[in-house]
Amino acid sequence: MDHHLKYYHEHLEKYQAEAQQLYKKMTALSMLRLAVFIGAFFGAYMTFNTWQIAVSIIVLGIVIFAVLLSRYTDVKAQRAFNKALADINNEEIKIASGDFHDRDKSLQFQDPNHFYSLDIDLFGRGSFFQCVNRTTINEGTQKLADVLTANAINHIGLRQDAIKELRDKIKWRQDYTATSSLVTVETPAKKIIHWLQTHHMFLPKTMQWLPLVFSISSLLIFSLTIFNVINYQAIIGYWLLIGLAITGRYLKKINVLASNTDKVRDTFRQYALLLDLIEKASFSSELLKEKQQQIQSGDKKASAVFKEFSKSLDGLDNRNNLISAILGNGFFLSDLRYSYYIEQWIELHADKVADWFDVVSFFDAYNSLGNYAYNHPDFVFPEIKTNGAVINAEGLGHPLLDKTKRVDSDVIIENEQFFIVTGANMAGKSTFLRTISLHIVMANVGLPVCAKTSNYSPVKLITSMRTTDSLADESSYFFSELTRLKYIVDAIQKEPYFIVLDEILKGTNSTDKAIGSRKFVKKLVASNATGIIATHDLSLCDIEKELDAVKNHYFDAEIINDELHFDYTLKTGVCQNMNASFLLKKMNIV
Repeated sequence: MDHHLKYYHEHLEKYQAEAQQLYKKMTALSMLRLAVFIGAFFGAYMTFNTWQIAVSIIVLGIVIFAVLLSRYTDVKAQRAFNKALADINNEEIKIASGDFHDRDKSLQFQDPNHFYSLDIDLFGRGSFFQCVNRTTINEGTQKLADVLTANAINHIGLRQDAIKELRDKIKWRQDYTATSSLVTVETPAKKIIHWLQTHHMFLPKTMQWLPLVFSISSLLIFSLTIFNVINYQAIIGYWLLIGLAITGRYLKKINVLASNTDKVRDTFRQYALLLDLIEKASFSSELLKEKQQQIQSGDKKASAVFKEFSKSLDGLDNRNNLISAILGNGFFLSDLRYSYYIEQWIELHADKVADWFDVVSFFDAYNSLGNYAYNHPDFVFPEIKTNGAVINAEGLGHPLLDKTKRVDSDVIIENEQFFIVTGANMAGKSTFLRTISLHIVMANVGLPVCAKTSNYSPVKLITSMRTTDSLADESSYFFSELTRLKYIVDAIQKEPYFIVLDEILKGTNSTDKAIGSRKFVKKLVASNATGIIATHDLSLCDIEKELDAVKNHYFDAEIINDELHFDYTLKTGVCQNMNASFLLKKMNIV
């Protein structure tokens, strides 16, 4: 068993056992609370005639009950955390077996106008994203998609170092994911940031001291009344009305504020916990340290700032209890006090929240990348080169294929070199194109690639493999394909790209297709482009005789004993064996 699978199996059992033990503690605490309640009730009943003893028993019972309830809540939280950790390890075992096709497909990230996101199985069922994604918050999912589609070739070394460090921090990663998964956040971070940045302050500075003075006055009135110093019973009622009147002046705006804060409480509670985990971690890679530094707020940590805000949000939420709302506002101006705290927090920190949210999203996304690196110890981090071959890889394979069945290839693609790949149907041409494409994307992200060794000169990727027509845009398949090819031509005029093409000009007749494909490849080569084109048109291979930059390769198929056989091995030259007629006959279509 691989080391990572051994870890998952061992920790699945560990966390399941701990969750079971904590469940037993919860049961014991529940029974103990019930016993305390019954005991206090029975004790008060038996000593009812001696009220001092009865009251003491009730007070003691309430204190013990509260302590037990607090302990029960803590144990319940610990059990939920351990269950979440067990679920994480169980999910990793499931995904390692190849069972991940029921996970979120994230089709919203497929963009036909992007450089490559529609073509290389990056998103969708059975996609790379579906396999790698472990994010737990929407912003983290978006961040991960952004990282995979960034087409960025700068600072790859920094990203590699960050992913390597997170790869080795498996306990920290799982704790982070488990913590994040325990809270369901309904309001997107963008909406929260917009609300914070557009909120209009409505409470005057007098609210800094008025609730405190009013509360002290209320306590003084209660004390004088309780100890019968003077008869203030009537004044208490009037004082309550005065407090409600003061609060009522701002009631409409407080209601709007409370409506907004009610939607963000869970988000800030969750982010405070995640920020605390980030702050307490010890990082050595430059990128992770930079992100950790980003959540410092002067001499205060972001998690502490978020916790302060969460307390104020919880305090304002108490207004939803009718008794607390009337007594709290009537005697202590609680809505005004908490609203003032919230507004002051917004004024001080609103401009920093976007950065703090971004850091949480970053770690949510990069945890997925670190997790992927941990799950593939046989993959290698490419050696980044500034010159030489774009890709020089030994044993290069598709990362989503079963390694026991996968056929790997040794690939060297020089800068400004163009491969023409021919081959029979199902022989492996399209898989090879996606293998090369994913190597580029993964290497640019900073991930290890599916190869024994890899030297890589960073380059951006651009593809045309899955052009579709559009009824909505009233564009034919052929016009959509031409538009995509024009997009590629325009892009390579601005900066270098690695171009991957699969059977271009499919939307026209064979003669036009042959002539057009030939001219297009010549134009790309004249532009010093680097890339691959897969085609069934063998006449296109003749360009190799005219242009030194063009190299022919193929995938073969053989018919042995009336059965079709593939070796999925990349060979030099032009394919001579085609299989369409054989397959039509074999399947009784003709």
